[in-house]
Amino acid sequence: MGEVGAVGYEDTTMNVEHEISLLVEEIRRLGTKNADGQVSVKFGVLFADEKCANLFEALVGTLKAAKRRKIVTYQGELLLQGVHDNVMLSNVWWLFSTYEEGDWL
Repeated sequence: MGEVGAVGYEDTTMNVEHEISLLVEEIRRLGTKNADGQVSVKFGVLFADEKCANLFEALVGTLKAAKRRKIVTYQGELLLQGVHDNVMLSNVWWLFSTYEEGDWL
Protein backbone atom coordinates (compact mmCIF):
# COMPACT_ATOMS: atom_id res chain seq x y z
CA MET A 1 0.00 0.00 0.00
CA GLY A 2 1.31 3.45 -0.88
CA GLU A 3 1.36 6.52 1.25
CA VAL A 4 -1.21 9.21 0.75
CA GLY A 5 0.75 12.29 -0.22
CA ALA A 6 -0.22 15.94 -0.13
CA VAL A 7 -1.95 15.63 -3.51
CA GLY A 8 -4.10 12.72 -2.27
CA TYR A 9 -5.14 14.71 0.79
CA GLU A 10 -5.89 17.74 -1.37
CA ASP A 11 -8.03 15.66 -3.73
CA THR A 12 -9.98 14.19 -0.79
CA THR A 13 -10.52 17.64 0.71
CA MET A 14 -11.73 18.98 -2.64
CA ASN A 15 -14.17 16.06 -2.99
CA VAL A 16 -15.59 16.69 0.49
CA GLU A 17 -15.94 20.40 -0.27
CA HIS A 18 -17.69 19.60 -3.53
CA GLU A 19 -20.04 17.11 -1.83
CA ILE A 20 -20.89 19.69 0.83
CA SER A 21 -21.60 22.33 -1.80
CA LEU A 22 -23.96 19.88 -3.52
CA LEU A 23 -25.59 19.14 -0.17
CA VAL A 24 -26.19 22.85 0.43
CA GLU A 25 -27.83 23.13 -2.99
CA GLU A 26 -30.07 20.12 -2.32
CA ILE A 27 -31.13 21.39 1.11
CA ARG A 28 -32.03 24.68 -0.56
CA ARG A 29 -33.97 22.88 -3.30
CA LEU A 30 -35.94 20.58 -0.99
CA GLY A 31 -36.18 22.69 2.17
CA THR A 32 -38.12 25.68 3.38
CA LYS A 33 -36.67 28.98 4.56
CA ASN A 34 -37.61 30.37 7.98
CA ALA A 35 -37.68 34.01 9.08
CA ASP A 36 -33.99 33.89 10.08
CA GLY A 37 -32.96 32.81 6.60
CA GLN A 38 -32.13 29.25 7.63
CA VAL A 39 -33.32 26.51 5.32
CA SER A 40 -34.54 23.26 6.88
CA VAL A 41 -35.47 19.90 5.45
CA LYS A 42 -36.30 16.57 7.05
CA PHE A 43 -33.65 13.87 6.73
CA GLY A 44 -36.22 11.47 5.26
CA VAL A 45 -37.08 13.92 2.47
CA LEU A 46 -33.40 14.34 1.58
CA PHE A 47 -32.72 10.60 1.82
CA ALA A 48 -35.72 9.59 -0.30
CA ASP A 49 -35.13 12.16 -3.05
CA GLU A 50 -34.07 10.48 -6.28
CA LYS A 51 -31.66 13.25 -7.29
CA CYS A 52 -29.92 13.07 -3.90
CA ALA A 53 -29.73 9.29 -4.14
CA ASN A 54 -27.88 9.69 -7.44
CA LEU A 55 -25.64 12.54 -6.24
CA PHE A 56 -24.42 11.26 -2.90
CA GLU A 57 -22.55 8.02 -2.56
CA ALA A 58 -22.56 8.45 1.23
CA LEU A 59 -25.19 10.99 2.26
CA VAL A 60 -24.73 10.36 5.99
CA GLY A 61 -20.96 10.88 5.67
CA THR A 62 -21.47 14.13 3.77
CA LEU A 63 -23.92 15.30 6.44
CA LYS A 64 -21.40 14.50 9.20
CA ALA A 65 -18.66 16.44 7.36
CA ALA A 66 -21.01 19.42 6.90
CA LYS A 67 -21.99 19.27 10.59
CA ARG A 68 -18.31 19.25 11.67
CA ARG A 69 -17.80 22.39 9.55
CA LYS A 70 -20.94 23.96 11.12
CA ILE A 71 -22.68 24.24 7.77
CA VAL A 72 -25.67 22.19 8.89
CA THR A 73 -27.09 21.32 12.27
CA TYR A 74 -29.20 18.39 13.37
CA GLN A 75 -29.88 16.42 16.53
CA GLY A 76 -27.82 13.31 17.11
CA GLU A 77 -24.64 11.94 15.63
CA LEU A 78 -25.73 9.23 13.22
CA LEU A 79 -28.86 9.45 11.09
CA LEU A 80 -30.52 6.26 9.92
CA GLN A 81 -33.22 5.91 7.29
CA GLY A 82 -36.62 5.21 8.82
CA VAL A 83 -35.60 5.85 12.43
CA HIS A 84 -34.55 9.46 11.85
CA ASP A 85 -36.72 10.47 8.88
CA ASN A 86 -38.32 13.33 10.85
CA VAL A 87 -35.04 14.83 12.09
CA MET A 88 -34.75 18.39 10.78
CA LEU A 89 -31.54 19.38 9.02
CA SER A 90 -30.92 23.11 9.11
CA ASN A 91 -28.54 24.96 6.86
CA VAL A 92 -26.86 27.55 9.06
CA TRP A 93 -24.41 28.81 6.47
CA TRP A 94 -25.55 32.42 6.49
CA LEU A 95 -25.79 34.01 3.08
CA PHE A 96 -25.26 30.59 1.59
CA SER A 97 -26.52 31.85 -1.74
CA THR A 98 -23.11 33.50 -2.17
CA TYR A 99 -20.88 30.76 -0.73
CA GLU A 100 -17.90 29.40 -2.59
CA GLU A 101 -16.31 26.01 -2.09
CA GLY A 102 -13.61 26.40 0.51
CA ASP A 103 -15.30 29.24 2.42
CA TRP A 104 -16.09 26.92 5.31
CA LEU A 105 -12.64 25.43 5.86
